[in-house]
Amino acid sequence: MASTAFTPLSLSSPSKAPRLQSAATGGAAAQCVTIPTPHLAKTTSYSRKSSRNVVAMVTGEASTEVADVASIETETPEIVTKIQQAWDKVEDKYAVTSLAVAGLLGLIASAGVISAIDKLPLIPGVLELVGIGYTGYFAYINLASKSSRDALIEKVKCTYDDIIGSS
Repeated sequence: MASTAFTPLSLSSPSKAPRLQSAATGGAAAQCVTIPTPHLAKTTSYSRKSSRNVVAMVTGEASTEVADVASIETETPEIVTKIQQAWDKVEDKYAVTSLAVAGLLGLIASAGVISAIDKLPLIPGVLELVGIGYTGYFAYINLASKSSRDALIEKVKCTYDDIIGSS
């Protein structure tokens, strides 16, 4: 069996970072391992704050920091409360959940179909030409004269009022 020799290590503390140095003397180079120094200022200030908070909680005193943290934890955003209220008003939660899942699956399926069509050799180019042609036709019919622009704007406003509701 081969015998393995271990070199004893000692801890020395230079000004920048502590190092483990070899205690062996001789012609061999010293083995050094650098140990990172923690940021004591940040750790100390954090531990002081947390200890003050614990003491304040135990004694029943409410410091401003503890009150601020408690108010942040209990506040919910306005949008979340509105969603919760709307969800509570729903009578048939099973149907709404089923429709949401079906809509998500439909969206994923349509993205897959569009991706498959995009991989075909001639179809994307043809569809681009159709889109450019219809854009030109729409601009010619609805934007060429002032009367057609006014009619289009009125139609958009009526559709907006039907969807949103006029006030």
